[in-house]
Amino acid sequence: MTQGKLKCQEYIANLVSRAGKAQAIAESYSQERVDELVAALVWNIVKEGPARTISQMAVDESGMGNIESKYVKLMTKCKGTLRDMKGEKSVGIVETDEKKGLFKVAKPVGVVGGILPCTNPEATPVIKAIMAIKTRNAIILAPHPRTKKTNTYIVNLMRATLKQYEAPEDLIIGIEEPSLEATSELMKQCDLVVATGGGDLVRAAYSSGTPAYGVGQGNSVVVVDETADLKDTANKVMRSKSFDFATSCSTENSLVIHTSVYGELVKCLIEEGGYLVNAAEKVKLQQAMWQNGHLNGAIIAQSVQTIAGIAGLDIPADRKFIMVEETGIGADYPFSGEKLSMVVALFQYEEFQEAIDKVNAITSYHGRGHSCGIHSFDEEHIKQLALSTKTSRIMVRQPQCLANSGAWTNGMPMTLTLGCGTWGGNISSSNITWKNLLNITWVSSPIESTMPTDRELFGEIMAAE
Repeated sequence: MTQGKLKCQEYIANLVSRAGKAQAIAESYSQERVDELVAALVWNIVKEGPARTISQMAVDESGMGNIESKYVKLMTKCKGTLRDMKGEKSVGIVETDEKKGLFKVAKPVGVVGGILPCTNPEATPVIKAIMAIKTRNAIILAPHPRTKKTNTYIVNLMRATLKQYEAPEDLIIGIEEPSLEATSELMKQCDLVVATGGGDLVRAAYSSGTPAYGVGQGNSVVVVDETADLKDTANKVMRSKSFDFATSCSTENSLVIHTSVYGELVKCLIEEGGYLVNAAEKVKLQQAMWQNGHLNGAIIAQSVQTIAGIAGLDIPADRKFIMVEETGIGADYPFSGEKLSMVVALFQYEEFQEAIDKVNAITSYHGRGHSCGIHSFDEEHIKQLALSTKTSRIMVRQPQCLANSGAWTNGMPMTLTLGCGTWGGNISSSNITWKNLLNITWVSSPIESTMPTDRELFGEIMAAE
């Protein structure tokens, strides 16, 4: 073992030890105490001063997204996560079923390793931290090296709040000099990993030997059928596509549009700020966006004007997103994949089964198990899409990135960690919340026998013999 590796192991072991001691204290906290801490933590983040500072730091340090969107994200996701927690039991007996003679007791998992992405460094650490405190766990936050200062600022704010309320500050610890080696070591030494980030990171979490919740790659595809309100659809696509310069993997990457409304929808999208590239511009844009088969980091979560400058395109200054017409799917047609940028691919379909097939083909290339959506008032189409696609969440008539991780206007649980099920190589297809940070003890008492007769179990089979 090299000196550097040993030093890293010792450094993480010290953090885990500190967090473990703090967690042992928190394990005796009442529900009221936990809920007070969680509310205070969120309040001291979303207040005007801290929230504005965090939003500015996140953009300055990461070079991705925009300040106003990050501020809105803090306001929505942090407050929304708190709303989802309020009044919910996470301590002691949390469920009783007298008929079955059962009750369930919630217990903490211990020290959580929270792995953070550089695309969402503002709200993700707050949400992971309050999830941990709600469940009487401690958490060690490992940021991307690119956003370490933002994370340290957030962690220090939260630690100051814990101190103010006479709780152990080490319930929340940040790795101040993050590295791949330190993150890998944290995943090995903690009790549970909650990893939000790229595919390589999530695979490392699953192979760490520690129980882990991870996320899959996003590449959201949205169907627009002939019943859609086209102006409303275009507005919602614009709002989602331009939010935080498309840092979210949930944003619309492709639209699959019925041929009868295709032309009119494109007009509506242009009215909302879209720019439709021509064939020559598409070639230049593709060459700029992918280099040696990989997405060019210089275009990720950047403004339309920055992308246009890199690609050598002359795009009006008032344009908010770029549209590319596409027909093929797969590696030879990179616009069908995840773009993490202000670019959306446009496909057409004639029969609804063709739309379903396109959604499955596109998400099989990138984004298997993550998300899709539909703008439609045809309930049968909505049901068909739900029954026939390998996606974990489907948003109906909503802006994708503003909706599938929870919104004030839907019932999805608020989070920034979206499981993609076995389709995406994840253990869960749910929005990962505080409930995933609990161990549950089932307590069973005897009840009257519920053993059925053979006639009750096999009646139709027995009658047919």
